[in-house]
Amino acid sequence: MKLIFAGTPEFAATALDYLVQTGYEIGLVLTQPDRPAGRGLRALPSAVKNFAMAHQLPLAQPLSLREPDVQAILRAADADAMIVVAYGLILPAAVLGIPARGCYNIHASLLPRWRGAAPIQRALLAGDVETGITIMQMDAGLDTGAILLQEKIAIGDADTAQSLHDRLAQLGAHAIVRALRENPSPQAQNGASACYAEKITKAEALIDWSRSAIEISRQVRAFNPAPGASTVWNGTTLKLWHAEVLAHFPCAPGTIVSAEPDGVVVATGNGAVRVTELQKAGGKRMAAAAFLAGSTLVRGLRLGT
Repeated sequence: MKLIFAGTPEFAATALDYLVQTGYEIGLVLTQPDRPAGRGLRALPSAVKNFAMAHQLPLAQPLSLREPDVQAILRAADADAMIVVAYGLILPAAVLGIPARGCYNIHASLLPRWRGAAPIQRALLAGDVETGITIMQMDAGLDTGAILLQEKIAIGDADTAQSLHDRLAQLGAHAIVRALRENPSPQAQNGASACYAEKITKAEALIDWSRSAIEISRQVRAFNPAPGASTVWNGTTLKLWHAEVLAHFPCAPGTIVSAEPDGVVVATGNGAVRVTELQKAGGKRMAAAAFLAGSTLVRGLRLGT
């Protein structure tokens, strides 16, 4: 079977790698144009581009799929199906109809829950106990296409956006191969139960200490590794990378209850959290013991002011 593959980040590269390993012919790889990144803002290739170049796969980086010359390239690939994974460009109706079997999407949620750009983070923020992968037959809507198959996984209390990303990337890679082999019958989504996973903003990562310990712990996990849950300390940003939920302490929200090598305990609106990994602005992520050795973070201080 011959495929067109469209994707950009590491999550997509994992699926492309597995498709190549399992013997699928990749007639064309589509990925986003190189984007400025890092402190030097150098134009860097995507993870998918790096993989395609390393394996000498045909590659294109169009700014849009709406141009007739781009669509002509897709038709010339003569693919049986197009696999789309976190690509970042809208597929027009004309493109959806080019491959013989249409376009399949690997989506990191159990649709119709968490349609949209940030399903992993939204599942964590909402306190979902499970998530998974949906292989979807794409249509013109936003993650509204018919479901071909789904694979579920439990969300653990220690899961972060990164750990879920890595597990779901592997699950998605295996699920798309299964869908291509089994060609399951499509099942329409129940749009009435759909949720929208809007993009994550940096403003959402700022901790409101009046919220409950459980909500703050979810926030820390959902924004690890990016953009990082943060608070204000001595007028600068302090990022928190791991926070355990504790019982209530009778202190104003944001007050440091204790600062010990095993963690910094901070009171919240309901309960407290023990922060065991922190990062000062411009510094490195550190375990609490190492962080406290060189800081003035002590009992009685108030975070978030």
